[in-house]
Amino acid sequence: MSEEAYSVDLEVLRHSASHVMAQAVRRLFPQAKLAIGPSIDTGFYYDFEVPEFFTQEDLKTITDEMKKIVKARYRIERFELPRSEALELMKDQPYKLELIQALPEGEAISFYKQGDFVDLCAGPHLDHTGQVKAFSLLSTAGAYWRGDSSKTMLCRVYGTAFDNRERLDEYLKQMEEAKKRDHNKLGRELEYFTTSQVIGQGLPILLPNGAKVIQILERFVEDEEERRGYLLTKTPFMAKSDLYKISGHWQHYRDGMFIIGQPDLDDNSEVLALRPMTCPFQFQAYLAKARSYRDLPLRYNETSKLFRNESSGEMHGLIRVRQFTISEGHLLVRPDQLEDEFRGCLELAIYMLKALGLFEDVTYRFSLWDEHKKEKYIGDKEQWENVQDRMRAILNKIDIDYTEAVGEAAFYGPKLDLQIKNVFGKEDTLITIQIDFLLAQQFNLVYTDFDGKKKNPYVIHRTSIGCYERTLALLIEKYAGALPLWISPEQVRILPITDRINDYAQDLAAKLRDQALRVTVDDRNEKIGYKIREAQSQKVPYMLVVGDDELKANSLAVRSRKSGDLGTMTFEGFLQKCLTEVKERNLVV
Repeated sequence: MSEEAYSVDLEVLRHSASHVMAQAVRRLFPQAKLAIGPSIDTGFYYDFEVPEFFTQEDLKTITDEMKKIVKARYRIERFELPRSEALELMKDQPYKLELIQALPEGEAISFYKQGDFVDLCAGPHLDHTGQVKAFSLLSTAGAYWRGDSSKTMLCRVYGTAFDNRERLDEYLKQMEEAKKRDHNKLGRELEYFTTSQVIGQGLPILLPNGAKVIQILERFVEDEEERRGYLLTKTPFMAKSDLYKISGHWQHYRDGMFIIGQPDLDDNSEVLALRPMTCPFQFQAYLAKARSYRDLPLRYNETSKLFRNESSGEMHGLIRVRQFTISEGHLLVRPDQLEDEFRGCLELAIYMLKALGLFEDVTYRFSLWDEHKKEKYIGDKEQWENVQDRMRAILNKIDIDYTEAVGEAAFYGPKLDLQIKNVFGKEDTLITIQIDFLLAQQFNLVYTDFDGKKKNPYVIHRTSIGCYERTLALLIEKYAGALPLWISPEQVRILPITDRINDYAQDLAAKLRDQALRVTVDDRNEKIGYKIREAQSQKVPYMLVVGDDELKANSLAVRSRKSGDLGTMTFEGFLQKCLTEVKERNLVV
């Protein structure tokens, strides 16, 4: 087969490209220490310990060196060594030594060699470096070794590779478009949020535009949940460690929590922690009085502020932060109600996603426990298998297309995760629905059943729209900042042509506000063309241009950010157009 006809598995190609990059780095920066370099969905990365993070100029230099390695067509050869020889070979690479020492006794320790470069690796790889032709280094970021903030911060270099130049060019073009939609850039330009070094990483400040969108979404969610029989609670932002010890968060989630005071498991001093989730608090509402089977299902909801100690390498804009707001809820149900209530939670989530235009973008992941890591979970194998089988049966009956992911369950139960990708292809969880069969026992949540016996309810943990900050980020990216009218922070901007029209413009604005539309008036002494261009750049859905002619005719010259000039309308005609779009939650932008 000719080189031109050669085709490879992308994962193998990208893994080999990461080794070519590591070889180039070691040639150019001999002091660099190697960590890991896997392929990922969008390409590959390699983590290095270096005195200073690589610059964009460094990436160009590394790219040029990679091209030389590709041109040399080094054979990529696999070999194995016994543990003692493997440790000797990697004696100057501390991260590789740690990886070798973590391998079980007797497991094969494999390496790959290409030219003067050798790396610890399980493979597989290409036959030679000449097959890595279409690649590009994209960016750098900080990443803690093994994701642990107590360990060394490494320099992560991201790249991508394809089996031909055309596919690479197409991908890079898509990435350029993604950069234009990146909420971290566009959200700041459109004044949705900002950040401050003196406040801290992962703690964004919502500006009026962002705060307004989240307020709209919160009201929409709470009103819809009330319509579906949910009961609103408001619970504290923090609690004593006693609460988290009952739930198991202290034992299984403590590293992800912000703790106030000096935690010492051996003394009785009071230690508080900010809440990472609301379930233990809402359980106290259930415990406020005795319950019977007639009280169930009991559906609690809350717009919750949560706090999680995310590592700095994981945080990004509004998508992953340390303080966030979530549409949280917990349903306490009898066994015979579990399927219908689970289905109701999914139907609510789908309703929300469709209203926002995100429904077609999500995939479903059934997250299971890992029986080989039992220390991560509460409960035993039989309990887990029973509830996972029951949840699988529910999912199959609902007939949704899902994948299974071992090890992604919560420590107290399996869950259905609704997954979504940002513009760069990074996948995150947007909405979760979890079946919990253990915490009711931990908290002694009981109800008196038909037969007079005390029983534990099932608990369904769920979100209906997920994290509001993350949802806002995804909406900015989905619509490139041009949000649909019903959730746009500013729906109408009135643009008077001359000062003598200002009173008329303010009168129009007042009438539109009376109908619950969000309106501003741009009465600055600027040319009308400038005002239109600025409103357009700020993604305002509708602009009303008013001058002497409109004043005399009691009319409006209407412009749309999407379609431009819509002609002259009466006030009533324009008002009804807007109210209909809002009522129907029209997604046309």
